[in-house]
Parts: sequence; structure tokens; C-alpha cells
Amino acid sequence: MCCDVCLHTPCHPRCPNAPELPVVCYCDLCNEEIREGDDYYDFGEEKYCYDCVQEAFRTAEVEDIEDFD
Repeated sequence: MCCDVCLHTPCHPRCPNAPELPVVCYCDLCNEEIREGDDYYDFGEEKYCYDCVQEAFRTAEVEDIEDFD
């Protein structure tokens, strides 16, 4: 029998009735779950979720460097 919401069997991954995807690892900064299919950053032994890296993202500008000569 197909799902009443997405009309698929099994449910489409975006369907609210779809089962949770498995946890692959946890972010070493915020401890949020990184699930199968999520984007994350792998820095050797440390794993960072996409949101933590985006929050730390900066664009370099000369005014930001005090000792620039």
C-alpha cells in the first residue's frame, strides 16, 4: 500500500512519514547528529556539520588585519 501523503512505497525521503535516516556521526562543535545524506566537513579526526562551518565562515579583508604593513 502506498503512502497517503507522498503516494510512494516506500515513502519519498522528504515525506513527513518517511523514517529518519541513520546517524553517521556527530558534529564535534555542536554535537548535532550528522545523518546519511547530510553535508559535513571532515578535518581528520574531527567532523563539523555544515551549519557550524557556515557560522565560522569569513571573507578576508585588509581592515581585519591590524599589523598589515
